[in-house]
Amino acid sequence: MTTYKSEFLKVLEERGYIHQCSDPEGLDTAAAEGVITAYIGFDCTAPSLHVGHLIGIMMLRRLQQAGHKPIVLIGGGTTKVGDPSGKDDARQLLTEETIATNIKGIRRTFDKFLTFGDGPTDAIMVNNDEWLSELKYIEFLRDYGRHFSVNRMLSFDSVKLRLEREQPLSFLEFNYMILQAYDFIELKRKYGCTLQMGGSDQWGNIINGIELARRVDGVSLHALTTPLLMTSSGAKMGKSAAGAVWLNEDMLSPYDYWQFWRNTEDADIGKMLRLFTELPLDDIERFAALQGQDLNEAKKTLATEATALVHGRAEADNAAETARQTFEQGATADGLPTVDIARAELDDGLGVLTAIVTAGLAASNGEARRFVRGGGARINDVAIEDERANLSAGDVNSNGVIKISVGKKRHALLRPA
Repeated sequence: MTTYKSEFLKVLEERGYIHQCSDPEGLDTAAAEGVITAYIGFDCTAPSLHVGHLIGIMMLRRLQQAGHKPIVLIGGGTTKVGDPSGKDDARQLLTEETIATNIKGIRRTFDKFLTFGDGPTDAIMVNNDEWLSELKYIEFLRDYGRHFSVNRMLSFDSVKLRLEREQPLSFLEFNYMILQAYDFIELKRKYGCTLQMGGSDQWGNIINGIELARRVDGVSLHALTTPLLMTSSGAKMGKSAAGAVWLNEDMLSPYDYWQFWRNTEDADIGKMLRLFTELPLDDIERFAALQGQDLNEAKKTLATEATALVHGRAEADNAAETARQTFEQGATADGLPTVDIARAELDDGLGVLTAIVTAGLAASNGEARRFVRGGGARINDVAIEDERANLSAGDVNSNGVIKISVGKKRHALLRPA
């Protein structure tokens, strides 16, 4: 482990955020001697970020806590192009209105993690559409495109993997890395930004920006990336059986978010606590050393602390209590995700497969059918034996809801209205 002088890099190293750094000694000296400004870019392809973005959000939070200035760069411009990194297909192009709506939803998350304002270490949110939309493309290519080698661009993973899979890569997407490199120059010129952070798949793109700034403006910039986060079983962290784990409560309930963290694999407890909570390291080591059933307490702590950062302490405690009542007491807790349905649907007979999908516990009738056939689907805690069965008003319990369950840990309520 490298011994850093600056609080910022010391904390990142201790907690496992650092994968690569272009100039560790130079960045450490700058962070120890004064305020540095750093950014991470987030494209706005959806109205919420998801857990896959959380490590970057936490890095910006750690940066500000250490007395430095974070820039949240929203890719209002680059979203129109599409980052090919890790993608097999071209990104669907979005309208200006959709992009604007998505930016509003994304801002809500950052307000929970960062302090925004005009002070020297206050965070700012910047939209790269401010400068990218103003570019005169021919002049831009003449001034900046000549600094990029196509041979080298073809060697980057973001491009090479797409070509190896024989998936088409449009010329529009191929421009993405040039535009991202140009973002770094603009942020340096406008805000004195000297560090770009991101995931390990962004290393080549960030280095492009460093080299472009050196050639065009004669300045030295820094790159810092996080490791690719995989679970111990080899899955990409941030996905659930139901899809993306969204950070906005209108796209995923605090209870379901809590459950995502509660289901963390045993071997990953220490890593997740270090990256995604603010518990002291001594406490984390104690939790990570637990064995057997005792690990469940560590998982509950992880779930509650991670949920508190995104949804607030009250929602986190409520989710934990809902889970306790549901699992330990067998109760139908009020805090479970609830979906309203028309009472007429029950009068007509609501198929159990449709009910499971409506409750958000399966993506399709086919997936719901597999749960039923595997013995893992229940209505009001009673196993469903017939996939063709219908629910009726008689299935509404004394609390006025129908409890739908898939597996041991996923539950929702249908409430006829």
